[in-house]
Amino acid sequence: MHIPDGFLAVNTWAPAWVISVSGLGYCIRRVSGALKDKMIPLMGVMAAFIFAGQMLNFPVVAGTSGHLLGGVLAAVLLGPYAGAIVIAVVLTIQCLVFQDGGLTALGANIFNMSFVGAMGGYMIYNLIRKAIGSEKGILAGTAVAAWASVVLASSVCAVQLAISGTSPLRLALPAMALVHMLIGIGEAVISVLVVGFVLKTRPDLIYNKEDA
Repeated sequence: MHIPDGFLAVNTWAPAWVISVSGLGYCIRRVSGALKDKMIPLMGVMAAFIFAGQMLNFPVVAGTSGHLLGGVLAAVLLGPYAGAIVIAVVLTIQCLVFQDGGLTALGANIFNMSFVGAMGGYMIYNLIRKAIGSEKGILAGTAVAAWASVVLASSVCAVQLAISGTSPLRLALPAMALVHMLIGIGEAVISVLVVGFVLKTRPDLIYNKEDA
């Protein structure tokens, strides 16, 4: 899902940069007013965990690559705004230090994984959590949202490739979506295991909008 340089046309990556920079600016403003002592070290731990998970890539025919995302897990523990920032930081380090994803495409990668994946996934999680309630709602919401976030982010990536003329949508969308439907299962399992462990040991670390 890390789009490299040369895969996106200017009419795709330039607007994605504008949207991502603006969105991250908004997230930073929201987080700066709600930072707590426990959040800063937790953001660092989550960034390291997600960084390691995303380094395992699977090539996708007619797409780019497939990998775990971690956006919903970050959002469940940190909130959607801090979660989006963590994913963006991870993607930036991967791009600049490890050349995983292109610099011109970084805005698109951040849009796909921070906003579609982390923040969009959190919206799904929050709806399910509220509908079911209790710890079951948290776990069910985490599972569904983690799976959906990976599929949605990869689908948007496919659309961007199609708009840029890199790969026809009829090839890119099935290739990216189908692979990430399988990857999403692993994403859901890992996310639920981590959230379940946190619920048993430190339930106060689960993000609660009312406490923010």
